[in-house]
Amino acid sequence: MSRPERSGVLPDPISPQQALAELQAGNRRFVTGAPRHPNQDAGHRAAVADGQHPFAVVVGCSDSRLAAEIIFDRGLGDLFVVRTAGHTLGAEVLGSVEYAVTVLRTPLVVVLGHDSCGAVQAARTAAATGTAPGGHLRAVVDGVLPSLRRAEAAGVVDIDGIVDIHIAQTVEAMLGSSAALAAEVDAGRCAVVGMSYRLTAGEVRTVAEAAADGPSATPVDVPAVSAA
Repeated sequence: MSRPERSGVLPDPISPQQALAELQAGNRRFVTGAPRHPNQDAGHRAAVADGQHPFAVVVGCSDSRLAAEIIFDRGLGDLFVVRTAGHTLGAEVLGSVEYAVTVLRTPLVVVLGHDSCGAVQAARTAAATGTAPGGHLRAVVDGVLPSLRRAEAAGVVDIDGIVDIHIAQTVEAMLGSSAALAAEVDAGRCAVVGMSYRLTAGEVRTVAEAAADGPSATPVDVPAVSAA
């Protein structure tokens, strides 16, 4: 993709495939210790003050080690980030995604999970003990339970395998709950990708994807993970 090397400015508009390639390239820079920190200077801060044109929405886990702009080596105005524990969905999350995709015309939505996810572990403990947590934490656990049931049906018992299934489940739930997002994907203007981040290595890998291929969207690929 052609873009100025110094400023990190992307062409507008860009395709879902270009947006994904940009994220992957930024993650490679982060992993290899050669980040460029684009779009983090005072000049760019002033340039984006009057409006935003993010090239990707990141619906990520709230884990403090999962800072999207850092692990994808991006800067101000590049990413539209929505974070909840366990990347659980709700009306506010879906509304934020729809705003980015339909109003800001952002061409890519990424569901970003990570290994050893505490929200998945909490849901697993609640399911095993039959004891739901108190307060609003229960909503997080309830948001993960469908993924646990899906993993159980597939015979997946290791935590990181369950995380992969939960990421794919979130991609499917997002598309199933938002007609606006599904329409953008069907039209080829947007893609939804599920990624898992490795806390130690810093790498992201794709575990699910929904993107237009002609008149209809390709189905989400739920990863086949061996049971432990």
